[in-house]
Amino acid sequence: MSDLPARSSRFPVPLAGIGAKKSSQPSGTPSAAASREVLMPQRHLREAAQDAARRSAPSGLGLDSAMVRQRMVSRLQQDGLRDERVLQALAGVYRHEFVDSALAIQAYEDTSLPIGHGQTISKPSVVGRMIAMLFGGAAAAQQASLGRVLEIGTGCGYQAAVLALLAKQVVSIERLKPLHDKARLNLAAAARGNIRLVYGDGRLGFAGAAPFDSIIAAAGGEDLPQAWLDQLAPGGRLVAPMVAPGGRGQVLVVVDHLLEAGVSRFVRSEFEAVLFVPLKSGVM
Repeated sequence: MSDLPARSSRFPVPLAGIGAKKSSQPSGTPSAAASREVLMPQRHLREAAQDAARRSAPSGLGLDSAMVRQRMVSRLQQDGLRDERVLQALAGVYRHEFVDSALAIQAYEDTSLPIGHGQTISKPSVVGRMIAMLFGGAAAAQQASLGRVLEIGTGCGYQAAVLALLAKQVVSIERLKPLHDKARLNLAAAARGNIRLVYGDGRLGFAGAAPFDSIIAAAGGEDLPQAWLDQLAPGGRLVAPMVAPGGRGQVLVVVDHLLEAGVSRFVRSEFEAVLFVPLKSGVM
């Protein structure tokens, strides 16, 4: 006969009985809390998920917010940009996605920003002004669209993204290969499907897709290349910076291709002073 003490009747306890017996300690004491949280092997997973949710960036805030873009558009409207189609297009493009991350905080200010290789992204006000001018062409007025657009100087792709919201098709030419490649990445992320990017000499235009209803240039030279005029459709309009008469700075130049009694003629008008990078030939 063994002298060992008898095994306690408390163990083993059936699984169903755990937590069934009420504690004699007041609710809220450590023992009472422990009895309520037994057998919770998934708790650490649940808490990890809660922590991850707290660390996630809230959507619809910051630079991705429509409110940020709308404030930019409101300022442009107050400064005189009135075309609602252009304002809506500017509000629809995430400008901060087209500049270096270090400059993203300035993306919705009305300022030009460097994009590398001696080039800049134009001010939103200048982009809006030039696109609004394109809508003054006869073809654009008739179609209520910019139609087929040729852009000279893709840069980072921002203006092409805005144009794509207002045109049937955009053909954009860039002579600097690193910028051409950057724009391709930027526009792929923006999912603009009606843009064709071309690596080539912008002074030559793009005869393979001509004629164009609208032509817009993001670089200024001393003359308008003849290729641009040749590729401008009747009723089309060209907007480009050019060296002002006398060589004093640059001005915005508008050229309309008119067709009267089967005879083509080009009407040129000059507008306000601007500052763009110089128009150059060749590719790099």
